[in-house]
Amino acid sequence: MLGFIIRRTLIIIPTLLGVSIVVFLLLSITPGDPAELLLGERATEASLEAMREYLGLNEPLYVQYGLFLKRLVKFDLGETIWTRQKVSTEIKERFPATIELSLAAMFLSCLFGVVLGIVSASRQYSIFDYLSMVGSLVGVSMPVFWLGLMLMLVFALNLGWFPVSGRISTGTELHVITNFYVLDAILTRNWKALGDVLHHLALPAIALSTIPMAIVARMTRSSMLEVLRQDYIKTARAKGLSEMKVVLKHALRNGLIPVVTVIGLQFGILLGGAILTETVFAWPGVGKWIYEGVVKRDYMVIQGGTMLVATAFVVVNTLVDILYAVINPRISVK
Repeated sequence: MLGFIIRRTLIIIPTLLGVSIVVFLLLSITPGDPAELLLGERATEASLEAMREYLGLNEPLYVQYGLFLKRLVKFDLGETIWTRQKVSTEIKERFPATIELSLAAMFLSCLFGVVLGIVSASRQYSIFDYLSMVGSLVGVSMPVFWLGLMLMLVFALNLGWFPVSGRISTGTELHVITNFYVLDAILTRNWKALGDVLHHLALPAIALSTIPMAIVARMTRSSMLEVLRQDYIKTARAKGLSEMKVVLKHALRNGLIPVVTVIGLQFGILLGGAILTETVFAWPGVGKWIYEGVVKRDYMVIQGGTMLVATAFVVVNTLVDILYAVINPRISVK
């Protein structure tokens, strides 16, 4: 098992190296002068030349990539054009918001998706089975930005049950320690702030969770149906065990093995795909930050955000592979 973990971990290095090459090449062929984007159109030729020299833009392409990789290893992603803050600083401030939103959405997806899948499989061809699968199909097909707007219209504007945007109300005091507002509220025992933060988190998390919830539900149902047809399940039923015990004790563990992979993939996608949700709800995370960087043509934001999302996706998938091997030891042997 240790050798399997080491091999899977080492694969991260060439994968991220390949991602860095793709990011560098795409940015190098993007129209526009990065030095002019950083300094503005009114910059003098001398300052532009100095910036090109600093960025290594006058060097051959392979030398430029070497400098880019060197800065990347040092986590030196430059400064943003509009705020003049370091990209690494803004990532530290915004990434916890994206992780918090993704975790909340993934929690809802796993909770309801797995339960719906298990119940649908144990009651195949029932009305509940048909309704849950139709609901899953609708969830997969529904655009996140449209659902977010509908949730805001109904529950925020018409009913007034939830706030429209943001992470916390203006008048609510919270001592920020980790930038994870839910965790900070718990650590400081600020229950008023915790309720306010969860109140703001509800609608974005629901909107973001619909697609992974539907995928998890369909995968859980499919996997459980396959397991429930196995001979050892028939033997357990023949022994007189209750259906609940057969499903939860004997079938669930084997049925969840492929679901774990899907959950990991969906979580990685959530980390990088929360752009629409964060933009609609004005959630101050990395997704909204990357969107603003694209709109403003902020070279450094696009570069840093892309590498961050790619790294998060690769790391999450590696952890899922390791967890998959822990659940099913035959994987590590193969």
